[in-house]
Amino acid sequence: MSKPIIEAFFDECTNTVSYVVSDPKSLSCAIIDSVLGFDIYSAYTSDESLEKIISYINNNNLKTQWILETHAHADHLSAAGVLKSRLGGKVAMGCNIPLVQKAFGKIYNENKEFKRNGSQFDKLFNDGEKFQIGTLSVTVISVPGHTPACVAYHISDALFIGDTLFMPDYGSARCDFPGGDAGSLYDSVQKIYQLPGKTRLFHCHDYRTKNRNYYKWETTVDEQKEKNIHLNSSVERQSFIEMRTMRDKTLKTPKLLLPSIQINMRAGKLPKAENNGKHYLKIPINTA
Repeated sequence: MSKPIIEAFFDECTNTVSYVVSDPKSLSCAIIDSVLGFDIYSAYTSDESLEKIISYINNNNLKTQWILETHAHADHLSAAGVLKSRLGGKVAMGCNIPLVQKAFGKIYNENKEFKRNGSQFDKLFNDGEKFQIGTLSVTVISVPGHTPACVAYHISDALFIGDTLFMPDYGSARCDFPGGDAGSLYDSVQKIYQLPGKTRLFHCHDYRTKNRNYYKWETTVDEQKEKNIHLNSSVERQSFIEMRTMRDKTLKTPKLLLPSIQINMRAGKLPKAENNGKHYLKIPINTA
């Protein structure tokens, strides 16, 4: 069985880790959780992060087969739309994205032109569904909790888990976005913990901690079960729900939440341009 070649790209502005996963036999690849730079003050986008990915793919003669999202991110804009236009490939994520589109479509008062059925994506994966990156076999695992549409991608001994867990010294993802649920997150993590202990877990974000002044984004199932400060194997479901719920009440809204969701629920595309040729994002006022 072939093992994937995994190259990580860290965007420090958003603390996001994107991955290019390639098949050494066919040179087909998938891009996971890409970043489109966005300056909140000027409302200008930037290609700095995605250009690094494009250069890597071109320099290694890779063929982009998939552009994968683990979920509709609340802290950065997806570059899926730009990458597809420049590299090709199918944009895909979990089949529960319509739940996110319906919740945020209401918040942003989207009109009927905004479809709430996931049709903006080329492919929506069901739990347990399998697909190929060249000769590499990939299994999709539904891991709701942070959002209802979260999925993880299992490729050989690697699992790309999005925001389900962070590094063991940072803990777990928040569950207070629309459709989020701490109990569901706990159950999702237990599914991950059923995998072999040496399974490598690749995270979508990392943040420095009080005792760690460097970034890191790879762990194993065994390491998480032993050391995760929120969800090690000794933590019971109800105690986690209580901790996560109380902690979420203290967290600030992510800086890029309002612009990012509007892009990400559209598969990385900007809202339709208005009659002056300009694209606009909405900012709901006094909306919980």
